[in-house]
Amino acid sequence: MVYNELDLSKVRTGSSRNRKNLVSIDTLLTPGRDPVPEWNGGEEFEELVSRIKKAREEGRMIIFSMGAHVIKNSLSRYLIELMKLGFIKHISGNGACSIHDFELAYLGGTSEDVPTALEDGSFGMWEETGRWMNEAIISGAEKGMGYGESLAVYIDEHKERFPYRDDCVLYQAYKAGVPATYHIALGTDIIHQHPACDFAAIGKTSGTDFRRYCYSVSKLDRGVFMNFGSGVIGPEVFLKAISISRNLGYDTFRITTANFDLIDLGDYRKPIGYDDPFYYYRPRKNIVNRPPKNGGKGWHFVGDHKETIPNLYMKLTD
Repeated sequence: MVYNELDLSKVRTGSSRNRKNLVSIDTLLTPGRDPVPEWNGGEEFEELVSRIKKAREEGRMIIFSMGAHVIKNSLSRYLIELMKLGFIKHISGNGACSIHDFELAYLGGTSEDVPTALEDGSFGMWEETGRWMNEAIISGAEKGMGYGESLAVYIDEHKERFPYRDDCVLYQAYKAGVPATYHIALGTDIIHQHPACDFAAIGKTSGTDFRRYCYSVSKLDRGVFMNFGSGVIGPEVFLKAISISRNLGYDTFRITTANFDLIDLGDYRKPIGYDDPFYYYRPRKNIVNRPPKNGGKGWHFVGDHKETIPNLYMKLTD
């Protein structure tokens, strides 16, 4: 059978230098400087904070999983500080997280105006982002690196291109020795549109990241796993890593999990059936309820990232 496919080598790209960005380096929020919005997580949030502090004191694993809106909400500096303080010992995200982080590092801006760009096919067709990220990934694959590590090493080797690298989460994670892993769904990211894209290299480096992620998950006994805004990739990768860890005999039952999102699930511990739309909200099952079922505890907190993450930082650093 012969199947037709498009030749991506003919895709036209343009420079991101004159692009309008919705997020810039100048809008990044700074811990200790910018006011912390009011948000009340109640007694359950206080208990979570206490468990995170205890996990750090005891040298336990603390994993921070996120969707791209954490970066787009100008919260990079909060994540960097939490890593430096030992409150994040592994950070993970989807491909979009890495892209927004990478663009901020070289361009000082990210998050284009999608509706306008989609009309003429220019959406995501940015030469610098696509060229440099794919170069980094291909080089990293050849050296046996992970996806996040490949990008960080590329930034380190081309510092002149990345004047804002001090505010780059994946780069600062690399400098601090904190694993930053990215779990890629092929075809979901703008760098997959670029003529330089090598899907085999993306798969290889992201596969390495998954194994590194599984190692961290295997060390979650009496540790903490938090997910901020990842509705599909984060919960699914976590569930598989938990299963792998238990399959290999690692104790991952006495764990604390927390999901932070805008969706109000009501009584999220109440059993629900297939007829309830909330049944299909993956974080509820894959993070809050199932993994900590035998010996752990899970929570779901409702709030905007700009509220929850600064409040988490403030409580942890009291």
